[in-house]
Amino acid sequence: MIRPASGIASADSRQRLINAAIEAFMEEGYRASIDRIAQGAGVCRQTVYNNFASKEDLFSEVARQASEDIETSLDGQGGDVRDRLLGFATLVQQRVLSRESLSMFRTLSAEIPRFPALGQAFYDKGPQRTLEGLATFLVGAMNEGRLRRDDPQFAAELLMSMLIGYGHTRRLLCTVEAPVESDRTERIVDCFLRIYSL
Repeated sequence: MIRPASGIASADSRQRLINAAIEAFMEEGYRASIDRIAQGAGVCRQTVYNNFASKEDLFSEVARQASEDIETSLDGQGGDVRDRLLGFATLVQQRVLSRESLSMFRTLSAEIPRFPALGQAFYDKGPQRTLEGLATFLVGAMNEGRLRRDDPQFAAELLMSMLIGYGHTRRLLCTVEAPVESDRTERIVDCFLRIYSL
């Protein structure tokens, strides 16, 4: 049963809306209605707009939330660079190569020609934020003399491409779901560190 919205948006209703939006967008694409999302979250339509300015804002919030979790894995000072990058790499692959993320990617690919601003908003709040967080971590490691100094933006793009590129293509195009291989992730991180070791 749909409950009427209270005047104050709660964190619980916001998260339920995000979860309902993910499910609706994966099943119907961006054409999924606000009413369907509200019903899936167990709230009224107005509660959606109490939490999000638009459907585009709700869609891009999915990317922001995933990016925030990944960025957190690099928070803090010190620690072994390899261990920190391996934790980051594992989380990136688990999220980006998951069935849900692949479904969202397919949805975006189909909708962007009609809604170009949607793709930009999703990119800005998701992949771009993750890349910036990684570049910031690499700058710190370079400044501390733990990695060879180089263009941190390029280094971040290189690592992200190594982590996602081939696996993403294979999972998008092949029907057999392949698991993320932890030893492959380690090899990628070690290869990256050989490039940037002092």
